[in-house]
Formats: sequence, C-alpha cells, structure tokens
Amino acid sequence: MSALTLGAVMAVGGPASAHGSATASSHPGFTERVLTTGLGDPYEILWGPDNHIWATEKSGLKVTRIDPKTGARTTALDLAGKAFHTTGGQDGVLGLAFQPSGHRHNGVQYVYLSYTYRTKTPAAVTGETRRLKIVRYTLDDRTHTLRSPKDVLTGLPSGTDHQSARLRFGPDGKLYYTIGDQGANQLEHFCNPNWAQRLPTKSEVKAKDWSSYQGKILRLDLDGSIPSDNPVLNGVRSHVITYGHRNSQGVDFAPSGVLYQAEQGPKTDDEINIVRKGANYGWPHVAGWRDDKAYTYNNWSAAAPTPCKKLTYDDITAPPSVPKQKETDWHGTFVPPIDTLGTTVGNDHDFADPKCAAGGLYYICYPTIAPSSLSYYPDRHGGIRGWGNSLVVTTLKDGSVYRLKLTSDGRHIARTEKLWTSQNRYRDTAFSPDGTSVFVATDSAGLVRDPNGAPTSTLENPGSILVFRAQR
Repeated sequence: MSALTLGAVMAVGGPASAHGSATASSHPGFTERVLTTGLGDPYEILWGPDNHIWATEKSGLKVTRIDPKTGARTTALDLAGKAFHTTGGQDGVLGLAFQPSGHRHNGVQYVYLSYTYRTKTPAAVTGETRRLKIVRYTLDDRTHTLRSPKDVLTGLPSGTDHQSARLRFGPDGKLYYTIGDQGANQLEHFCNPNWAQRLPTKSEVKAKDWSSYQGKILRLDLDGSIPSDNPVLNGVRSHVITYGHRNSQGVDFAPSGVLYQAEQGPKTDDEINIVRKGANYGWPHVAGWRDDKAYTYNNWSAAAPTPCKKLTYDDITAPPSVPKQKETDWHGTFVPPIDTLGTTVGNDHDFADPKCAAGGLYYICYPTIAPSSLSYYPDRHGGIRGWGNSLVVTTLKDGSVYRLKLTSDGRHIARTEKLWTSQNRYRDTAFSPDGTSVFVATDSAGLVRDPNGAPTSTLENPGSILVFRAQR
C-alpha cells in the first residue's frame, strides 16, 4: 500500500531518525549548456509526448514548446487576455500535466493547465478578485498546439503570493493539485487570517465555494468532481486530501505510488514530506518539527487591542498585541517531515543578518533555501550512475539544485548532495527519456544570494532553460 493511501496521522515532537549529509558545491561528470533564453518566468517544464520540452510561462502567459536539441521555440497556447499576472507576483500561467498516453480517449490526448484570472466578485475576508482555474485542452498532434479548452475546476483561491500550483497525474488516474496559503499572515497580506488549517464546510462544497482550499493538496476526478474515495475531513468530503501546508511548490510520484512533497518554510524549516491521504501537516502551528526551535506562530490577523490594520509588519519581532503561540502549545496531530534540508536552527539564531540589512531584505539571509520543485528520479537502466531512487529539488534563494538520495524503503533521506550552484533562481526540472539529461528552468527576475551570501537581483541566466548532461 502506498503512503498516499495510508490514513494514520502521527503526533510528533522531533525527527524520527537522523541522516548523513554529503554536500558539494558542484558535481563533476556533467556538461552544461543554455538551451534557450528569453522566456517569461518558466514555471512548469515537462518532457512532452512529442519529445519536446513543454513549459508554462508564468509572466509570459503562454505555454511554449521547445526543441531539446536546438532550443527552437513555438507557442502551443497563448493566454494573453485570459490569464492574469501581477508584476513580481506568483500568479499567472502555472501548473501543467499531460494525461498519460495509456489514458487516451479515442486517440485524443488531454493536457491540463492551471492559470490565474480576474473576477468582479471580491473574496470574503481578503477582498481578493483573483481566482484560479484548471482547464483541460486537447493536444493537436499535427500542429503541436492546445485547443478546445474545457473548464475542469474554477473559482479556486489565487493572489500574488504562495500559489504552489503544481499539477500532477496520479497513478490512480486522478489529478493532484497544490494550493499555497496565499501568503496570509506575512508581508503585504499580514492581516489576512491563515486558513491552512481551515477545512471546507458542507454548505461551502455545495455552493462550490473553494475559499478554504488555501494551504491544501487537492485530488480531483478528471471532470473536476470530487472523488468518492477522498477522505472525509471534519465530516465533509471535498477535493482536499491534505491540509496544513504553507507553500507546496514541489510534488511528484514514485513508481510505488508514494507522493513526495517539497514545502517552503518561513524563517526556518523547509520541508520534504511524504503525502498521506487525510493528514494534517501542521502549518501555521508548526514549522518542521514540533520542537519550539526558532519559530512561533504570530497571528497578526488576531491582534488586539491594537488591531492588525494599525500595525506595521515585522517578520522578526512582533508587537505585544499580536498573539504568539509556541509549537508545543498546539496539541493537534500532524505528520512530520522526513527532512528539513538543513534549515532547522536553534532559538539563538540571529535572523537580522547585516548582509541583508539594506532594504530590509533579511528574508534572503534566513537559513531557508526555498525549495521550488521536486522531481523523482527512478532506478533506470542506462541512467545517471547512483541517482536511482532520488529526489531532485530546485531552490530559489541559494540558487542551487540538490539531489536527495532516499533510503531503500523511500521513507527517509540517506544523504543530500548539492549538484549545481549559480546566481540563478532555479524553478523546475525535467528529465530526458534516457535519464541522462536534466533540464532546469530559471526565473526571469527576483532575488538570490550572491557568492558572499548577500541579496542580488542580478541573475546569470534569467528566463532560461539549462541542460546538464551526464558524461558517459
């Protein structure tokens, strides 16, 4: 039975087991080249059934098809005028998933896509007018374009922060989709309540009000309906299969059916998780382990007697009117991470690093590395030696790609290896069919750490796809 189908949820207080770590700044035995540049924030990249790379362009508002040999590009779908992106925001054209060829209907292959759009109806509490939809397209094998759009699920939460937006086909033939907590309780959204623990009610599901889907992982039938075997949470069956997530920008299935997830932490505790149907992952009450180390849940939205709207947000020090809760003050049950990527620190950690003081960009110097995708690399004949049964994880803040070698049972991380580092924000990966090439997408803009660990907006390969090929 896969971990995804397990119903048990554990109460935890620390790591279940320790693991070794062998980290290097670069990886020998690979050649590197730039395949293509000038993309508008490539977000999801996949190896398509036509043996080309397919990329969503978050800010470019389109889906692009790229020749993996020459880098030549064609537009498969242009969503200008339909999709919406905020400059500097995390909204736009996002998740992409090909229906496996074995699931073709009368020879037709479907492609599923998520993107942000605008509405005239403001959301309750936040007043947000952005929404997100998942749409099914037909893949035209002759023109290599996407046509005949059909809405699968509309009205999902969206905004400028923490979209997550990873779309995957499961081995069970269902669609899986991640939705972040929308950046609630921080930065420009610091007065919005965090709903990662809030579960949908029966009346909301009946009304197709998906506002409580923030901070969740969804499981959908291909027509957007709620699968009859989804878990019943708080007496309600919905699309939600897990909750308590902050920003799940990476998910992928192993051949065994286990679903792995990468989660961005706040100031500490980026997470690697195994997804268990019906489980709670603790956010915002717990970041990483429930160990009371360097994290308290400061609930700005509940500030009193001075209300939140009269306060100035500070990520390091909260004023007395903001309620503060230690991780051990919350007694809910949750599933622990299998790893926190070396980003767990003690209470004595100084988060006000002077290298990031200019402009108040302290968050760039936080120990978190911002995992932005996760891809499972299976055991395969002729692939990269030693890579079988590994997770490949891209990061944003430290501009690195990591390989996490799993234990034989897939339940823990045996060792961590830093593969490639540069002054880029790495966003996603795809593997060639023979497993010898790793394609890596980079953001068009944003902040990353320079060689001295200070923030910089100068990127080496903005809006690009790089190819790292193993040498035989």
